[in-house]
Amino acid sequence: MDYFNGPGRNHLFVPGPVNIPDQIIRAMNRNNEDYRSPAIPALTKTLLEDVKKIFKTTSGTPFLIPTTGTGAWESALTNTLSPGDRIVSFLIGQFSLLWIDQQQRLKFNVDVVESEWGRGADFDVLASKLAEDRAHSIKAICIVHNETATGVTNNLVTVRNLLDHYNHPALLMVDGVSSICALDFRMDEWGVDVALTGSQKALSLPTGMGIVCASPRALEASKTAKSVRVFFDWSDYLKFYKLGTYWPYTPSIHLLYGLRAALDLIFEEGLENVINRHARLGKATRLAVEAWGLKNCTQKEEWVSDTVTAVVVPSYIDSAEIVRTAWKRYNLSLGLGLNKVAGKVFRIGHLGHLNELQLLGCLAGVEMVLRDVGYPVKLGSGVGAACAYLQNTTPLIPSRI
Repeated sequence: MDYFNGPGRNHLFVPGPVNIPDQIIRAMNRNNEDYRSPAIPALTKTLLEDVKKIFKTTSGTPFLIPTTGTGAWESALTNTLSPGDRIVSFLIGQFSLLWIDQQQRLKFNVDVVESEWGRGADFDVLASKLAEDRAHSIKAICIVHNETATGVTNNLVTVRNLLDHYNHPALLMVDGVSSICALDFRMDEWGVDVALTGSQKALSLPTGMGIVCASPRALEASKTAKSVRVFFDWSDYLKFYKLGTYWPYTPSIHLLYGLRAALDLIFEEGLENVINRHARLGKATRLAVEAWGLKNCTQKEEWVSDTVTAVVVPSYIDSAEIVRTAWKRYNLSLGLGLNKVAGKVFRIGHLGHLNELQLLGCLAGVEMVLRDVGYPVKLGSGVGAACAYLQNTTPLIPSRI
């Protein structure tokens, strides 16, 4: 069925894919070209160097893979581990659940540490497992930095400190799909061995590029890992890196030009300013939710996410109806509740190329939708709370100072 476009623009506030800036759209609006010409290797070389900056690494090796975050997961696992290897993996929501499912289907021995949805990873259990593992049978710790289904952010410093405390050599592997380029992430400082993200999240690109960054330890592990990999094999990339042609197969040329524009936008604003902007938007959203008299799915302040807020609705409301009404009536796209929280929460994504006034428009739309579905919100309450905070915290635009 074809849907008639509503007037104005769609207000996209799902936690990915996100809004694409005009600069990126213009950069990708070009014809195909020969990727074996000198132009694409020259472009790729600059991208590989600059991508390291968003991971905050000088020693990591990045791979720009034409795939999604799911493919990036598989690349991380199959290049560093062998079937039967023991992994400790945290289950805290739908996306950590899916990564665990992939780990199990790839025939790893997955030691699942499960938390109630809305809570962070249980690091006390991890400490116990590391303390007991004197034989170092655990080969990797897999953790989702920001669980998009529940709006929970995990403290990666704690994981690194536990590994160091027990002098444990397990690889630290991090899903940063909805965190990297939006939340504080320090690959080298935190001793992350494999980190990954997807183009459609904070980079504000179309879906289709999985970006993986591997530490020297991860590259060393890849030399002996026995998992089958072909399309995702790092060794193929490394061979072409040495040749200076960079690509073992046809790259997504348009996404490469888009990535160049995305990185330029981030560096122009300043990566720390980007992170601070997301912190403001996350705080403003949470203040709005509180003013509405609703609760955040995230159960403790220490776990709150600055890229997505999952809002718990009263039991007499189906949160899916909120999402449907927002799209049908106001051309506003919100995130559904997934799996265990389906029907119980709706999600407001606030990541990517997004500013304060755009967020306020979303919050105003949510207030109208809440009234539509029978929740007695006071119109302007959440918007007012967010406005009061943002008016006192929003700095001058860096490029206009």
